[in-house]
Amino acid sequence: MRYSLKRLAAASLFAFTLNFYAPASHAMPPILPYSEVMAGMQGTAYTVLDTSGEIRTFPVEILGGMEGGKGSQRMIMARTSGDFIEHVGGVLQGMSGSPVYVEDRLVGALAAGLKDLSPYTFFITPIEDMTPLWSMPDTKNQTSIDTVDLVKAIEERKKAEEKRRLRAREKKFAKMSREEREAEWRDMIAALNGEKAVDASTEEASSAAAHTDTSSVEAADTSETAGKEETSTHPTEDKAYFFTRGFNTAGLRYLQDKLPMSGTSLLPLGGSGTNTKLHTRYDATLTGGQPVGVALVYGDFSIGATGTVTAVDGKKVLAFGHSFMHKGNVNYFMTDADVIGTIAGQSNGVKIANIGSVIGRVNQDRETGIAGVLGTFPTSVPVQIRVKDNALGTEETFGAQIAYDEDFLPILSGSVAYAAMNRVSDTLGSSTARIRFAIRTNAYEGGLFERRNMYYSAADVGQIAVTELLQAMNLIVTNAEKESDVIDVNVDVELDGERQTALLVSATPDKMTVKPGETVTFQTKIRPYRKAEETLSIPYTVPKTQPTGMMNLDIRGGGFVPVNPLMLLAQAGLEVPDDEEKFKSTGDRLRELAEQGENNEIIIAPGAAPAPTSEKEMKRRMKAAAKASARAAKAEPEKRITLLADPNKKEEKEKFFAPYVIENVIHATLKVED
Repeated sequence: MRYSLKRLAAASLFAFTLNFYAPASHAMPPILPYSEVMAGMQGTAYTVLDTSGEIRTFPVEILGGMEGGKGSQRMIMARTSGDFIEHVGGVLQGMSGSPVYVEDRLVGALAAGLKDLSPYTFFITPIEDMTPLWSMPDTKNQTSIDTVDLVKAIEERKKAEEKRRLRAREKKFAKMSREEREAEWRDMIAALNGEKAVDASTEEASSAAAHTDTSSVEAADTSETAGKEETSTHPTEDKAYFFTRGFNTAGLRYLQDKLPMSGTSLLPLGGSGTNTKLHTRYDATLTGGQPVGVALVYGDFSIGATGTVTAVDGKKVLAFGHSFMHKGNVNYFMTDADVIGTIAGQSNGVKIANIGSVIGRVNQDRETGIAGVLGTFPTSVPVQIRVKDNALGTEETFGAQIAYDEDFLPILSGSVAYAAMNRVSDTLGSSTARIRFAIRTNAYEGGLFERRNMYYSAADVGQIAVTELLQAMNLIVTNAEKESDVIDVNVDVELDGERQTALLVSATPDKMTVKPGETVTFQTKIRPYRKAEETLSIPYTVPKTQPTGMMNLDIRGGGFVPVNPLMLLAQAGLEVPDDEEKFKSTGDRLRELAEQGENNEIIIAPGAAPAPTSEKEMKRRMKAAAKASARAAKAEPEKRITLLADPNKKEEKEKFFAPYVIENVIHATLKVED
């Protein structure tokens, strides 16, 4: 059969591609059941302890099994010894998940040490109690957001690369001498027959792959151990380290205060990443004893923990030997990890590692360990924060991906925004902040929720500035109607070291007697902080339904809570409708937040009337209100006006934006006549 040179070249390149991209397979090793574990057994633990990435071993002596009764977690007590383990300071936090083998059978994962006691004695979580994690319900990644098929995308990228290489090789072939073409021809024929690689680079790659596979099998047959943090039901050390990146001291303190992670310490590692792209490995492999990470946040800011892989079955992974945060079915980033080194200490030594590329999704976080799948990825929310500091003349943009977890997404969104502000301003002193944030979500009409505001604080304005972002995100993720999709979050912050606040001094109307529906202009004086007084002209239209008599007005900053319309009814002695707050939809709650006054607004709105002093006065007010309603209904018959206020009706108010945070409220009175 004759083959054209072009077909042979294509075939050879395709064969090479298949060989190069073929993923390594890892099967679950044989296990030693808990019932067969006996005191005195000798085993081996496997873990990585330095930048070489080499899986190291240390001896393990089984001391016996421990059962706390029905429903409690079983543990195996063990100890280690020898020069190697003494050199690193014993079993360290970060070794959690390290596999322990006895006679080539996997016993379990190193999970915990004894608090304030010997660093050479530890507990093992039986592998029998970890493997059920793979079959537990997984419903946390059910977003309706359109996503890219990453596997398909990478395959298309590979095919495009194959075509590019083929075209380049064809061009090269055309320029070859006759001897070079004959040599190329022989190589292609040999490749098709499976006799050798096409060229030296292919041969080298195949050799490297074979070496990798051998080491993987060897590691899988031996696996690792090493210890880490916590087990709540045993007398073990209940302590964990979360590794963070990008957070300065203030950011870490804020994060520690907000996250519900008691007994957990935050350990900063390095600065921010060089770019905000999510570094993803689509064809990653793991084996027992290798480091692995789980992350809540990834990018310029990272939050997560590292431990050790216990076992791998295909693409399914078991690790840690204890919980990450004990959250059950979860949706977190699985990452690879690079071990930096170890820090020794009596009962609190730690293995330091950096979170690496995203390689999969962690879907179970249970008492006996974490479980996940390689090559599948969690739903996440991109957050971008732009911060400008006018005092320093600096501006930075930060980006992070936050794993979609309803319990943590609001806190983490606010935390990275706060951390970004502190990274740029580097001060907790007196400052003014203008913030705008936009959330793309299906929980709000039009798909986009936006909010602006201005804040001043004598100390750490950032904590105040992110409160509404936290509030909005919390409303979205606690949507009672359905699970909300969050496409992305964008935050813009402008910081100024000066105090930009003002007090309202007076508000004088251009006329004291008005009619319903008439407009009156208030000459409003404000006194900015350490600046001359300024006068603002603010118009106000009297509501058409306003009863005759004296009308009380509040002139206030938008941040002051207005008088509730229901409170006005109560003050008038009228029946107050049932509270319908709990029946409001998520969209309604977000709309109320969007319509709230901003701190740099000057708002003129009806204020609370004095409580009626007699039944006669109450009746007079009711009569006046009914008369005003009838008048308004006659003027606008299409609108149905009732005596009782509509709780969903917007407040009758006028707004004026000022360049200052307004710090007080003053009052004015108008006389309303027919």
